[in-house]
Amino acid sequence: MKTTYIVLALCFANFIALFAQEDSSSKSNIGIKGGYNMASVNFDGDGETEQRHGFHIGLYGESFINDNFAIQPEVMFSQQGYVIANGNGKFTQKLNYINIPLMFKAYPTNNFFLEVGPQIGLAVTHKEEYSNGLLRNNNEYDPQKFDWGMNFGTGIKSASGLSIGVRYHLGLGDLYEDSKAYNRVLQFSLGIDF
Repeated sequence: MKTTYIVLALCFANFIALFAQEDSSSKSNIGIKGGYNMASVNFDGDGETEQRHGFHIGLYGESFINDNFAIQPEVMFSQQGYVIANGNGKFTQKLNYINIPLMFKAYPTNNFFLEVGPQIGLAVTHKEEYSNGLLRNNNEYDPQKFDWGMNFGTGIKSASGLSIGVRYHLGLGDLYEDSKAYNRVLQFSLGIDF
C-alpha cells in the first residue's frame, strides 16, 4: 500500500511539473519515445550478470524553465531483468516495469542536452526461464514490486522535436528481499514531440 501512495505522489508531481508554468514565454512539449534496453543486475560482492535485451516505450512531457533548463517527467514501460549462463545452461529473469522518471535537463547548446534525475518503478510482471538442460530448483526468485534509482543521460534534439538519447539507470533499491541485487539498465532512445 505504501508503494502505491509513493507511485501516485510521484505521478501527481510529474504532471504538476509538466503543466505548471510561471512564465508564459516558456514552452512545453509532449511526446512519445522508445528504444532498446540492455539490462543486467549487480549482485553486491559477486559482480554483474549478463544482459537481458529488451525495449522501452512511453510518454514524456518536457517543460522549459528557461532557454537552457527543462524538467521532463515520463511514464515508461521497460523490459528489464538479467541472464546467468554457465556450462550447464542459462537462467533468464524477465522483469517488466512501469517506470516513472523525473529528469532535469540542461541544454548547453540549442540541440545538445544532459539529463539527470530520480526514477521509481513498479514491477508489473516477472518470469523465469531455464534452458539447455538447466533444471529449475525449488527456489522461485520473486522480485520486490518497487524499485528506485537514479538516471544519467545525454542526447541530441532537433528543432523539429526529434531526439536521440542514451541513458543509464543506476538502481538503488534491492531487487530481492534477502539479497543485495540492483538493477542496471543502459537505454538507447528515439523520441518525437507531438
